[in-house]
Amino acid sequence: MKTLPMKSLLGALMLLSAPAFADSTTSIPAFEASITAAKSPTSPGGATLLRSEIRTALDSFLNDTGGTWGVDTAERAYLTTRLNDTPFQQSLTGTAAKYFADFYELNDATTPYAQWGMNPVAQTPASLYGATGPLASSSTIREGFIPNSQGVVANQAVLMDAFGNFGPQAGHFEPITVKELLALLSGHTVSGTPTVDEVEGALAYITAISRNSNRLYYTTWSCRGCGAPGYTAGYAVAAVSTDRRFVRMVNVMTASD
Repeated sequence: MKTLPMKSLLGALMLLSAPAFADSTTSIPAFEASITAAKSPTSPGGATLLRSEIRTALDSFLNDTGGTWGVDTAERAYLTTRLNDTPFQQSLTGTAAKYFADFYELNDATTPYAQWGMNPVAQTPASLYGATGPLASSSTIREGFIPNSQGVVANQAVLMDAFGNFGPQAGHFEPITVKELLALLSGHTVSGTPTVDEVEGALAYITAISRNSNRLYYTTWSCRGCGAPGYTAGYAVAAVSTDRRFVRMVNVMTASD
């Protein structure tokens, strides 16, 4: 059975003491306003909604409930109507529709509990990436399988809980494409700029888990006093298997003072 580390307990206490945020009464109008703006003749896609535009609109739901998991039941019900709204879906580009579907699946408004663990992998990141360099030396990797008996699959709550057991309190996970993942892995790390070989190796290693489902998610984090005397920051990438029960998570530190 998992035990919650002290930093996660402190994070939970901070959430409980935080002021209340808005809920669906403000997030839904904010989403609709973003959609209206995205469909204006002067927007980048005109009447067609681009992936970047639907992503911005959906962000309205992530940080508005004052809780840990973002989308609540009222917001979920609204998103269901949008998912089944044929004219709305037809106004999305293919990549935008994929983002909406991935966001909808990930944020199912449930906070299931499951007895499972994210365990450190046996090999070093350099060995798994097939190359040494700044990305490998800045990476921490864990993975785990949610037993079928738990009746739970990976969603927003499960991923955030899993990361919270070995990393700092992070923001919400969001869907990411392979192209975006490549750009993320190519970015600067706390140890320097990654080499092409280790980036390509890391990309292959991460995406091997998601396979045809392309269930790739990422989040960013920052912390003071977490694993270093001062400020640290980074990102985490979660690759989820087709059955949504196996999760491979790569945490990369990008800054430290």
